[in-house]
Amino acid sequence: MATVRNHHRMATVDALAQALEISKACVASESGRLPPVREAGALHAELDLGLGEDGCSFEELVVRLRAIVEASPNSSNQRFLNTLFGGREPAALVGEWLAAVSNVSMYTYKVAGPQVLVEQELIARMSAKVGYESGEGTFTPGGSLSNLTAMLLARNEAVPNAREDGLSGTPLTVYTSSDGHYSIAKNAGILGLGRARVRRVDTDSEGRMKPDALAAMIDADRAAGLTPVFINATAGTTELGAFDPIPALARVARAHGVWLHVDGALGGTLLMSTRHRRLLDGCEHSDSFTWDAHKMMGVPIICSAILVRERGLLQKHLNESADYLFQTASDDLNPGVRSLQCGRRNDALKLWAAWKLLGDAGYGVRVDKQMALSVRAAAMIAADPDLVLVRQPQSINVCFEVRGAASVAVCAELDRTGAIKVGYCATGDRCAIRLVCVNPETTDADLDQFFGEVKACAARLVRDDLPPTPPSERRSPQQ
Repeated sequence: MATVRNHHRMATVDALAQALEISKACVASESGRLPPVREAGALHAELDLGLGEDGCSFEELVVRLRAIVEASPNSSNQRFLNTLFGGREPAALVGEWLAAVSNVSMYTYKVAGPQVLVEQELIARMSAKVGYESGEGTFTPGGSLSNLTAMLLARNEAVPNAREDGLSGTPLTVYTSSDGHYSIAKNAGILGLGRARVRRVDTDSEGRMKPDALAAMIDADRAAGLTPVFINATAGTTELGAFDPIPALARVARAHGVWLHVDGALGGTLLMSTRHRRLLDGCEHSDSFTWDAHKMMGVPIICSAILVRERGLLQKHLNESADYLFQTASDDLNPGVRSLQCGRRNDALKLWAAWKLLGDAGYGVRVDKQMALSVRAAAMIAADPDLVLVRQPQSINVCFEVRGAASVAVCAELDRTGAIKVGYCATGDRCAIRLVCVNPETTDADLDQFFGEVKACAARLVRDDLPPTPPSERRSPQQ
């Protein structure tokens, strides 16, 4: 038996060593081109992804794994400017690996031990940054689920019997800006509120929710016999990176007795910067706050937290009795009583490792570099006669167009060839290329290369007389 155990341990060590070698190769190639887009069926066959009755040798598995990784986009590549995450903090990567090796579940102190204390330290620190003096929180599998948790709490607080008896009677309404994240409507459907009860509030010229329009909508709904239960303020919209005016929205929420949530999935990390945290002024008056560390903090996906101002609400609305699970320690040390999940992976250790290494000050420097990148990118666009800056960036999203070229077509061609991975977005009646300056390792030379590739691609498309973009392609779903 001891021989079998030793063999298994050595196999595990060998597996980690092989994974490290593949990872080194992946990191070494980050300055090169991204893999071009391949037809899915052909790629499935080439990578030999099929599963069968018989297994394969470990050596063959390593070959297959390497091929899969090499064919996958790498979000830390300097040419990957597509989404609201990118780059990495090495300490967080170490934390991610070690969390996988220990493989504990974050529902009880009995199972997770000190990892619960790690998570509690993070929740306390993040709550303090938001301004929640005695708040609480939990980690979730992404910002959409953090928003879902907040909406569930708001629903149950507004309808005290909803958890026990379900929903009945007065229809409930939810409010978010016309540029808010799509998870608000999705979650309204999940929670039985109804997607049709989500009110899209008008925004100003900068993409920020109008408080007067919100107040008018709430008044109209109340007059119609509806019950407003949830206001979603966005701190960093997906497309423009805009910040809703939280102080004014908080006043509306208080005056009307409605739960105020701040979706800071993108912009919450600006709380780490003394220079830029003003964009989140007033967030201490909210009832809940979503914060995705896997975006601007350089932590591997997924690492999202939902923070709640009033301690005890998570357990009040999420706890269930389970003697087979919660067998030791107090509820305070058993995160499972405050979570939507039972089994839950350890997403805290990677963030703790990066935060421990950098400290508040180091993360402040990181955020300031990201914000400065967007300012430089906007200046480059404004100085280039071939480019049009759609709006001055409020945060790390820079939206622009190439004169005479369709943004959708440019992004598609750059993706097809592996030159650049960048997305497009709708801004009013225009469709713009959305450059996300989330990787602080991006240099001015990288930006020069990016704009050069974009313009060269656009010139080729115009020369080849590509037809105009169909109207159906002018709007893109938010991430």
